[in-house]
Amino acid sequence: MEFYLTYNGALKASGKPREKQAIRRIFHKQLQQLWMQAPLVSYAPPKGHYLDDSPPDTGLSIIQQIAGFRFAPLVTARLHLVAELDITMLRPEPPGSIVTQGGDIDNRLKTLLDSLKMPKEVGEVPAGDSPGENENPFFCLLEDDNLITKLTVGTGRLLEPRNASSDVVLIIHVKTKATQLTYGNIDLA
Repeated sequence: MEFYLTYNGALKASGKPREKQAIRRIFHKQLQQLWMQAPLVSYAPPKGHYLDDSPPDTGLSIIQQIAGFRFAPLVTARLHLVAELDITMLRPEPPGSIVTQGGDIDNRLKTLLDSLKMPKEVGEVPAGDSPGENENPFFCLLEDDNLITKLTVGTGRLLEPRNASSDVVLIIHVKTKATQLTYGNIDLA
């Protein structure tokens, strides 16, 4: 399966849980739309059980509960799926500036990758945060960023006026692939 995710806003080198959760919420909205389209719609209720907390004996659920959230990662070990990401990062700085006013590229990418995955422990969810309207389940791309098997990043100059040097426009091309083909992931690979 192939699709695109986009992001337009601040991407800091040392993103805190609150900043990562804010970016995660942007991706949640896009992934929520993806789950309403084929092929994913057939895996969601009422047809499928991937988003059920207690699926029938023959069903499989991707729901994982952490800190009061019901996270639904698309790329999971349970589904034997991995992801390849091709990221285009536009930023308001001259080309070739690896260490920049907005932060070095590798640490900004770490913030992005953390935002694409579901939190693994309570401390990764901002204190006092709870699911908002239409965030049950809360859709994420990845169960864990170790399920990324290929990552390419290209940068370019953002030619729009920006208030902050940490602002970026991201275009993320996602390809999901199966490590083991099963009846449960045949449409997703």
